[in-house]
Amino acid sequence: MGEQQSGTVGAEVVIRVSGAGIRFRRNRRGRRSFKDLFAGRNRRSRPGEFWALRGVDVEVRAGEAIGVVGRNGQGKSTLLKLVAGVMLPDEGTVEVTGGVAPLIEITGGFVDDLTVRENVYLTAGLHGMAKHEIDARYDEIIDFAELRDFVGTPYKHLSSGMKVRLAFSVISRLEEPILLVDEVLAVGDKAFRDKCYARIDELLRGGRTLFFVSHNERDLKRFCTRGLYLDGGALVLDAPIRDVLAAYNRDHGGTAVAE
Repeated sequence: MGEQQSGTVGAEVVIRVSGAGIRFRRNRRGRRSFKDLFAGRNRRSRPGEFWALRGVDVEVRAGEAIGVVGRNGQGKSTLLKLVAGVMLPDEGTVEVTGGVAPLIEITGGFVDDLTVRENVYLTAGLHGMAKHEIDARYDEIIDFAELRDFVGTPYKHLSSGMKVRLAFSVISRLEEPILLVDEVLAVGDKAFRDKCYARIDELLRGGRTLFFVSHNERDLKRFCTRGLYLDGGALVLDAPIRDVLAAYNRDHGGTAVAE
């Protein structure tokens, strides 16, 4: 278990992860059987299974900005998906107070055959935004995404960069107090990343809570005051972000997190 770092003084705990673990199968489908899901489950690993996360304990207070680091496949994205409610733990608990705005996978919630405009209304609606709220923010969403000339274009015809722009623009307009960002901005061009980062700065000044997964040390230092270092599905360090980055780079020859 990682070393504990106190959160924002006096703020309420909005995320509490207690002894959380989640396991997967190594088969091609990567899913459990119906019996595994709904019968009494054995907590011991079975042949072909592995624990993506196990024994993770984290408390996050309102307004904190948390950077999550680790090599690929060490449980970073899985932790965010547990917080987002996309996945449920096999053991332990994950409690979240308030809504979550997840920018985890650029294709999440978007439908290939619907137009950009239709996807804005669909995705924002799925995240709880009322139609009149989407109407009021529609122009802002489209202009921020720089897709004014593509509102009638099917989503499947957008480039990966356009999809990132659309996803970030929609998700960052949600009023949810917790923002989850998982490296998807690395797909966009530098000019748009800079605009996204300015928007994240704005959200943090407004008191949002941030979970930020990245391999970019500069970005982690810019946004985050606290870090979580995951290795082998375990939380090995919970400390100020600079201490976490130093430990991570020391463990991996100074090359694990890029400047």
